[in-house]
Amino acid sequence: MQIVEQPISGAETIADTSSALAALVNFYSAFNNQDLELMEANWLQSEQASMSNPLGGLKRGWEEIKRVYENIFLGSALVYVEFYGYTIHESEKSFFVVGHERGSVQINNRKLELAIRTSRIYTLHDKQWKQIHHHGSMDDAQLLSRYQRAIIGK
Repeated sequence: MQIVEQPISGAETIADTSSALAALVNFYSAFNNQDLELMEANWLQSEQASMSNPLGGLKRGWEEIKRVYENIFLGSALVYVEFYGYTIHESEKSFFVVGHERGSVQINNRKLELAIRTSRIYTLHDKQWKQIHHHGSMDDAQLLSRYQRAIIGK
């Protein structure tokens, strides 16, 4: 198993647009450019989709997941993350990645550095990789609390 340290930010150009790596680049492009349409294209449009992350808790189905991204994209905070230190585990009809995200939240001239453990699962649907599950968590409880306050006022 090879751990990839080269970060994915979404700005990368991937020659094989049908690859697992391209699906990841598309996700981070959608996130870092606050592009809800591209984000929707990255996720499986199904009740089978699920997400468990520091901002939204456990969400099931694209409509619930979408609301988490809307809160991030439409809020006053600017969030940037990149994926690094990851491994890709592939099979014929699915792949998952396990790694870390680092980045920042900028709000009202304050900057908060982020450190998140992240996994994502994709499934092959109509010959395209679609994200079906995401899990993210933070080890630092104080960082988690500051992140939640910055984005959702919790």
